[in-house]
Amino acid sequence: MDERELLTLVKADETMMSALQAARELNLPDWWIAAGFVRSKVWDVLSGMSARTRLPDIDVIYFDAGDPDEATEKRYETELRLRMPDMPWSVKNQARMHAVSGRAPYRSSLDAVANYPETATALALSLDADGQPVLGAPHGLADVVAMLVAPTPAFAANPALYDIFERRIEAKRWDRIWPSVSYAR
Repeated sequence: MDERELLTLVKADETMMSALQAARELNLPDWWIAAGFVRSKVWDVLSGMSARTRLPDIDVIYFDAGDPDEATEKRYETELRLRMPDMPWSVKNQARMHAVSGRAPYRSSLDAVANYPETATALALSLDADGQPVLGAPHGLADVVAMLVAPTPAFAANPALYDIFERRIEAKRWDRIWPSVSYAR
């Protein structure tokens, strides 16, 4: 699967397109829907699943250094729940998330995505001006398509962060949902 094929799958998925449109309507700066929203779609398709795997959350991210208030994020979550109440929305301003994770400040939403723990999760979707899906994949698609969970360079190079990567593997147990998933350790 390449980027073109992935974007074709997204366009054909009414739920994904509705979620992207709902996020777009918030008019957030540098917004994306990230992580499992994208990764799970790829793994569901590659695994031949007929139904989409239920997500614990739908990560809407944005970057607004001028308003790092967590209460603003909660207000956006409420707005999304009004639009699509059956979706488990989670909204986070990436301009403040570096402080939560004890990292250097991020420069943009995609910079934050590049610093996620796993390459297969470091993915995001947005909509362009014409309403077409756009993919952000700072580490490419190779690992997600190979169903390989590997640390991003930031997590591989730092022992403390690598421990977080290891704990996430143990907690998430993606191979129980998608048996073809493997782990790079």
